[in-house]
Amino acid sequence: MELDKESSHPGAFLSSASRNLSSSSSAFVSASQTPFFSPRSPPPLIPPQITIIPSQVTVSPSDVSPCHASSSSTSVVRQRNKKTKKKSSPVSICTRPVLKVSSTNRPRSYDVYLAYHGRKLSLLRFVNWLRAELEAQGISCFACDRARCRSSRSQSHVEKIMNFATFGVVVITKKSFGNPYTIEELRNFFGRRNLVPIYFDLGPSDCLARDIVERRGDLWEKHGGELWILYGGLEREWREAVEALSRVLDLQLEAGSGNWRDCILETVSVLAKKLGRRSVVDRINRWREKVERNEFPYPRNENFVGRKKELSELELILFGYVSGDAEREYFELKTRQRRIITGTSTNKCESWSEYGGKGKEPVVWRESEKEIEMQRQVRGKAASRIARRKRPKAKILYGKGIACVSGESGIGKTELVLEYAYRFSQRYKMVLWVGGQSRYIRQNFLNLRNLLEIDLGCESYSHEKGNFKCFEEQEEEAIARVRKELSSDIPFLVIIDDLESETDWWDRRVITELIPHLGGETHFIITTRLPKVLCLEPMKLSYLSGVEAMALMRGETLAKDYPLVESDALRAIEEKLGRLTLGLGIIGAILSELPITPSRLLDTINRMPLRDLPWTDKEESLTFKRHATLIQLLDVCLSIFDHADGPHSLAARMVHVSGWFASSPVPVHLLALAAYRFPKKKRGSSVFKKWSRLLRRSRIKRSESEAASMLVRFGVARICTRPNCIQFHELLKIYARRRGSHRVAQAVVQSICVRASISHSLDHLWAACFLVFGSGSEHVTVELNPTELTHFVRQVGLPLAIHTFITFSRCNAGLELLRLCTDALESAGEVLVNSRGDKWRLKRKLGSCFRDDSSRSDEGFRLLWQEITLLKATVLETRAKLMLRGGRYDIGDDLIRKAIFIRSSICGDRHPDTLSARETLSRLTRLLTNVQIS
Repeated sequence: MELDKESSHPGAFLSSASRNLSSSSSAFVSASQTPFFSPRSPPPLIPPQITIIPSQVTVSPSDVSPCHASSSSTSVVRQRNKKTKKKSSPVSICTRPVLKVSSTNRPRSYDVYLAYHGRKLSLLRFVNWLRAELEAQGISCFACDRARCRSSRSQSHVEKIMNFATFGVVVITKKSFGNPYTIEELRNFFGRRNLVPIYFDLGPSDCLARDIVERRGDLWEKHGGELWILYGGLEREWREAVEALSRVLDLQLEAGSGNWRDCILETVSVLAKKLGRRSVVDRINRWREKVERNEFPYPRNENFVGRKKELSELELILFGYVSGDAEREYFELKTRQRRIITGTSTNKCESWSEYGGKGKEPVVWRESEKEIEMQRQVRGKAASRIARRKRPKAKILYGKGIACVSGESGIGKTELVLEYAYRFSQRYKMVLWVGGQSRYIRQNFLNLRNLLEIDLGCESYSHEKGNFKCFEEQEEEAIARVRKELSSDIPFLVIIDDLESETDWWDRRVITELIPHLGGETHFIITTRLPKVLCLEPMKLSYLSGVEAMALMRGETLAKDYPLVESDALRAIEEKLGRLTLGLGIIGAILSELPITPSRLLDTINRMPLRDLPWTDKEESLTFKRHATLIQLLDVCLSIFDHADGPHSLAARMVHVSGWFASSPVPVHLLALAAYRFPKKKRGSSVFKKWSRLLRRSRIKRSESEAASMLVRFGVARICTRPNCIQFHELLKIYARRRGSHRVAQAVVQSICVRASISHSLDHLWAACFLVFGSGSEHVTVELNPTELTHFVRQVGLPLAIHTFITFSRCNAGLELLRLCTDALESAGEVLVNSRGDKWRLKRKLGSCFRDDSSRSDEGFRLLWQEITLLKATVLETRAKLMLRGGRYDIGDDLIRKAIFIRSSICGDRHPDTLSARETLSRLTRLLTNVQIS
């Protein structure tokens, strides 16, 4: 759907060079040494005459029309909505500059001249992305729609740039053949044998001169004919230009709605090869491999049903228009426009305004009988009080590049945005997935550095000269680097899934610090259970319809015709589950995996006793009270697993331990190790013994991969694109935590300590630290004995804190973790000293380290106490060194003195570790003295 329709009047092309254009030009140039203005900055107040040195371009306020360095489909809308204030000048606010170029100087030579014609938003977005991608790869590019250039001098300057360009890329659309400048560009570049055509929403077979002239087909019935007559050209020249396209056989670049990314990357690769830039080609190939591996966290759901309206609405919210069949089926665009006269100049013009009382009124989308305003604006002062009462504070912003999907847990928010990401992934360079849990959202956001190829590590500053940044500045700089990359003209799709809170858990900062300014090329989708996020009215996700719910439950059994009784049983299950998408999917998986009828399954669910689980969170309690049948259904699944492999099923135990891991994908080997450490049940239920023969596999103890496969097949877990990883829904994790005990959490911590690595299980390492050290107001969940605590701090706590500080510049999080490690070790040492005389208590605390022999137990006690104390000194020294990086020399001085005291008391003054700590102390003392003197 086009918000700005092009004129199809025959005289439009004749007057295109002299008509008054809008302030948002469609011309793009390179970011350096450009004779045009930057589109990312507001238009400056132009003095009487300005000379731009690189190209010796003279600008005069009386006849200057801006050709911006870059533009896009979104920048057009942004610039139209800007309110220009110019009180000091009597000239009308819509006076536009015209380029005056000195003919004595040769214009800059560009590698690529990118030609296009049109104002369609999708075309502008494509061209802007292509230009930005070329410049990001070091290929200078000048992009321009010559029909939008006003004066003859600017036309002359652009023509010189075109003649000096190494290659010419011409974007061909259905309206290009009626544009004299496109015809000239085709003839120019084809004659110089450097033409690279890109067919936009067309194909090479569509661009035949006879078909266009004779209006053959639906495409040319409206836009075809003797197009050279429109601008007074010659038929021979027009036919030569069109036939030249069919002679470029080695380059057939087509940009359709489903292959933008592939077309742009292929175009850049072709131009890089022709320019001899082999490194660019290699870099693009590596990027393609990275995208193939890491773009999506989950495979596409082949059983996705419904949500057509929601998908179209997401496209409308993000892009400001809807493409394809949805344009005709769902939406009708209506605009109302009024004109006002401003300024004292005789050149009267139209003023674009943000306010509804003047300028252009908001665009209104009509869906069925309900109007949806794109942006309801503030009215006049007389109606402001009434408007405040009637208008909600939050609103859906259309075309701003951000969408919020809200709904209760398990309703299908993640499935919706995953389907959207797969459908529209080609409109973005990459889809970036960020977990929205409040404890992990900042870390997950900074994890994008690997995909965006950004270095976030702490820089080394000259502390001797006082050049240092505090911890807060280092964290803000790391976040700013990621935001800067996402603020470029290269579009990304960032999905923040399951946002728990608008504030970060660590320092209560709002998440707006992570999101760049709205209206850019990068789009954001937020899924949440919150009623409102960032003052935005979210798109409320409703339940599936009855037909869609039935299709989801039947799943792979759609070809099976159920009798009326079985269909009624399915409807009864649907009603009991409240059409919760999660439960409906599990029902469909059971019916697909087991030879069981819906009525029998319904009877089994009803006979399952309702488990009374302890709830500490009010929201969790309300959710499971509304969906009590879901708990019965999950109990049914676990019983199936138990009686498929015996009373100690690995699959069932993997479900039990899943609740204590982080929300990110869990490696199967880590999950299985925790399940093996999980205490087995003494006896099993006898409800489903007769079901043991129903599974398709024989009754054997399954391996880790087979158990994970069973969880996925029954819809209890979701398979991930990361190799050998699965993920559990948050409702299932809550269910597992409430059914389990602290002994299960201890098994998870032990498995993470043994098997987890920083490179693959960063979130799970943090989850283990939260369980061991507590988190905020929550108490410690897992209590480790001194031996286990020492091993945990050495293997998990200390490396994780250093990695978080150095690699991601999360200084405060790393230091806080080290402080918790210090407190835990100090408490463990005090417990050892206080319980030394109590033999029974000492045996309970030390476990296997305690021996009945008094001499051996004393020796073990002494060695363990020394180990804990020396590890504490190591943590203190690490904290002191990290304090040095943030300029907190006084705190670091105190910490390192404590470490030196411990090491000198146990190891001696001449020990290498003691000497190393003294060197750190001398450096801190010198820096602290310099700060005090200055």
